[in-house]
Amino acid sequence: MIDFIERVGKRIPDPVIIFIYFLIGALLLTALIGGLSFTTQGAQGETEYVIRNMLATENVVWLFDNALLANWLGFGGGVLGVILIVMLGVGIAEHSGLFTALLKKIGRSLPLNWLPLLLVFVGIMSSIATDAGYLILIPLAGLLYAGLGKNPLIGMAAAFAGVSAGFSANLIPATPIDVIIGVNAQVFAESQGIPFTNQAGEALTPATMHYYFILVSTFVLGGVGAWVTLKFVQPRLENKPFTLPEQLQLNDFTVTDAERKGLRWAGIGLLLALAAIYGLAVGPLAPYESEGRTVVPYLNNVILLITLVFATVGVFFGVASGRFTSLQSVVKAMVKQMDTMGYILVLTFFCYNFLGVLSYSGLGAYITYLGANLLINLGLQSFPILLLIGFILVTAVINLFVGGLTSKWMLLGPIFIPMLYIVNPQMTPDLVSAAFRVADSATNIITPMMSYAGIILAFMRKYNSELTFGEMIAMMVPYSIAFLLVWTALLVGFFSFGIPLGF
Repeated sequence: MIDFIERVGKRIPDPVIIFIYFLIGALLLTALIGGLSFTTQGAQGETEYVIRNMLATENVVWLFDNALLANWLGFGGGVLGVILIVMLGVGIAEHSGLFTALLKKIGRSLPLNWLPLLLVFVGIMSSIATDAGYLILIPLAGLLYAGLGKNPLIGMAAAFAGVSAGFSANLIPATPIDVIIGVNAQVFAESQGIPFTNQAGEALTPATMHYYFILVSTFVLGGVGAWVTLKFVQPRLENKPFTLPEQLQLNDFTVTDAERKGLRWAGIGLLLALAAIYGLAVGPLAPYESEGRTVVPYLNNVILLITLVFATVGVFFGVASGRFTSLQSVVKAMVKQMDTMGYILVLTFFCYNFLGVLSYSGLGAYITYLGANLLINLGLQSFPILLLIGFILVTAVINLFVGGLTSKWMLLGPIFIPMLYIVNPQMTPDLVSAAFRVADSATNIITPMMSYAGIILAFMRKYNSELTFGEMIAMMVPYSIAFLLVWTALLVGFFSFGIPLGF
């Protein structure tokens, strides 16, 4: 199975190339079926669509007039800018060395049986720092176990499970993942007249619409990951031989005096940042009534507030530890973080232009119309839980062949959010996007298409030079199965009991 997935995956082009093909294909398809009319049932009742021929002169002019500002930089109310702003704050905290120091501080003080829980939990939390979990936490986990005389692969497997399979969970609201999923979900829904509300009919806040669900998920997945480590992975690996590289310095895991000082000042910075947010929430950003409804400015600006916390804590740690010696050091940290966003810029240019064509031409609504009719004809509209589980399984399988959360969400979200709602209005945008998060994360660790798969294998080979990719996958399969089953059951439980996914 692993060989088959690897062969198929190697034939799938980069997501950027996929969207280029999709854009060209959409233009040609509208030329073939331009003028076709159909009627859909949306939030405002029946809506009639007529597909535009995008190769007609006036529509070619529209393409060029809107390619940069409306379809890319302004798509979804400027979602690209929101993502970039979040990354600035995270970049300051990440490049200050804060996340590494926290792990080192906590890891040396816990009993051995508690280490898997710590590593899975910290791995889950590391999603706020994008690549930091893969590049920093997993090697540190191996170093931690090596320093304790245990097989480093045990710790690395637990950390890998948390970082990648638990990627969408977190205790902190409005992480970059929340922003990417939530803001785009709102765009996908509203572009086809689907109300952006939860099961109770309450308006959703994109960045926090899953917060209750991911909050509970963090503790549940932490416990599940620790249990899998202790019951399946550790017994299998603890008696297997491993080697320590000659250049390995086990004292690298010692918290330095500078880091201790940085952590103390980071705590002060956190308190000051939270106090500032509280002051804003009861002052300039306090709720008020407008046109018969309550406006909550601090929730509407939660992304900027979270960015403020990351930036403040990161600066306090960096200055106190000596990592930041001037304001220029902070600027360099933000620039370095932006260097990692180049791919996102390229991807979103083609993706958002493709989605703009789908919306403007009516082709996206037509695909939704066809898919919804198919599901209704199959009789699935009466079985929302089956719809939910089916979507999770489909996405989990796709994830084995196509890497990248953002690219898959851009592919699946515009189709499934309106489609599943039309089939059954209980399939609200927050529920469908939560199902996507579950499926996309759980199978990350068993696919060669995950962008860091080869890097993780290289890290593990430092301690076992003969380790094959198949053996690494086999090591991670118990985590993937357990996470997928338990996480799906948790989401079904939220849905069945009508528990809000967020606020």
